Amino acid sequence: MAKKNVGIHERLQSIGREFVDICHYVILFLISVVVVWTAGKEFVGIVQKGSADLKDILMLFIYLELLAMIGIYFKTHRLPVQFLIFIAITALSRHLVVDVQAVSDYFHLWLLATISVAIMVLSASIVVLTWTARTFGRPEDNLDQQHANLTVKALLPDDAKVPDSHTKHRRE
Repeated sequence: MAKKNVGIHERLQSIGREFVDICHYVILFLISVVVVWTAGKEFVGIVQKGSADLKDILMLFIYLELLAMIGIYFKTHRLPVQFLIFIAITALSRHLVVDVQAVSDYFHLWLLATISVAIMVLSASIVVLTWTARTFGRPEDNLDQQHANLTVKALLPDDAKVPDSHTKHRRE
């Protein structure tokens, strides 16, 4: 016979998970509204100006990447760090192309070199994150399995044992 009286701890855990999920959805929805609103303002400014500069196009790409990151969360319930790094690379590239021209010659070289090195480091971090995720899996993969095991355990009779799951650490 399955457990009918789930303990207070399990009920509070369930309520807490639901509350966190609702907060994630509400906040991400608000962020997406703000991103769309700001991108719309940017687009209206481009239309009023009559032409789009490179800085305007790169800014629209940043908005697009933010929306893509939010969309991925809504579909997978995961917020990939890689997208944040892509946004940082795009922002640094925009700064490199647009804003560096306005600084003095002496400072220009150091700023150019620093931004270029930062872009290279961020690009290398994308490679490392992708490689480690494919080789060893992601930490949240184990959390999903632990949550599934707790759910199964709550539904099983008192004397039943949760079947062992053989989680693969290497993705194929």
